[in-house]
Amino acid sequence: MSETASERPIDYFLQDMEYYGRSDRTQEAYRRVLEDFEAFLDGRSTALDEATNRDCMAWIHRQRGSAAESTIATYAAYLHRFYTYMNSVEAFESNPMTLVMEELDERIETNPTRRDVSVPEMRSFVGSITHPLDRAVVVTLLKSGVRVGELCNLDVRDLRLSDTAAADEYSLGGRPQLDGRGDSLFVSSKPTRGETTNGERRTDSNKRERSTVVPVDDELATVLTEWLAIRPDVRSPAEPLFVRTRDHWGTRLSAKAARRIVVNHAEAAGWHRTGGGSDENVTPHYFRHFFTTHLRDRTGDRGIVKYLRGDVAGDIVDTYTHNWGDRVRKTYEHHIYSLC
Repeated sequence: MSETASERPIDYFLQDMEYYGRSDRTQEAYRRVLEDFEAFLDGRSTALDEATNRDCMAWIHRQRGSAAESTIATYAAYLHRFYTYMNSVEAFESNPMTLVMEELDERIETNPTRRDVSVPEMRSFVGSITHPLDRAVVVTLLKSGVRVGELCNLDVRDLRLSDTAAADEYSLGGRPQLDGRGDSLFVSSKPTRGETTNGERRTDSNKRERSTVVPVDDELATVLTEWLAIRPDVRSPAEPLFVRTRDHWGTRLSAKAARRIVVNHAEAAGWHRTGGGSDENVTPHYFRHFFTTHLRDRTGDRGIVKYLRGDVAGDIVDTYTHNWGDRVRKTYEHHIYSLC
């Protein structure tokens, strides 16, 4: 990290904004928000590069009552872009606003300003992706509605496929929760950043309220089989499902790397621009929104969608788990959109 970025991160960020051609008015708006946040952190004896998602949420909560929700959303976007940029230039090690923005987005059932991508348009987008890893990441996000961290925490034991060659080579479907469920994914609520799960210390957390079994349809099964056919050998005892094929060959795919995969393809499609907000940019979290919106509209069943997303109470989970084949798989397979 450069000395300038270390000593005064806000000035460093704003100077780069100036270089990128942002107006004085925009820079001043960012300065007011960022300096208010910095002052808030000073009261908690915390530096900008040490802030956690709880610090960010506490600051956002403080705005309520004095600012409209739309204004608070703008403040959160400013803070998110600041941390995203400082992380991208390696001035900071992490972005505490990533989790916060997901939570804020999920509290809004509909967003009239969000980019509207139709299923045929998304199908064309998927068709343009040829790299097996990139294609598997994108289709899994779109077909399952998992968060990017949850995707990266998947191990081969969390996937069951009827393809015997893949199953024999990788010992797929080791989870007892997958028994009798056919092709499916087990998305656990347990992996936590900094803690060890299945013999590997995790760098990303799952935010799922309850563990969930998500059906894998024929399209996703085909895409995952194609990926497993070229998946590099790994050293981790956890046998991660998704691993890097570029830098850090064979190591578990991180949430940051998975986001970069999605953003690269979204930029090529004209669906993402640097500095753009959630109203126009397609990101991994947009895929979760896409999954939620289209499956909810097709099924008319909010309960099943909430179950698949993993954010429902235990009694509802028990209802769908008890009769999973009829209540979940049949409904999912009948209504899930085609992408390949």
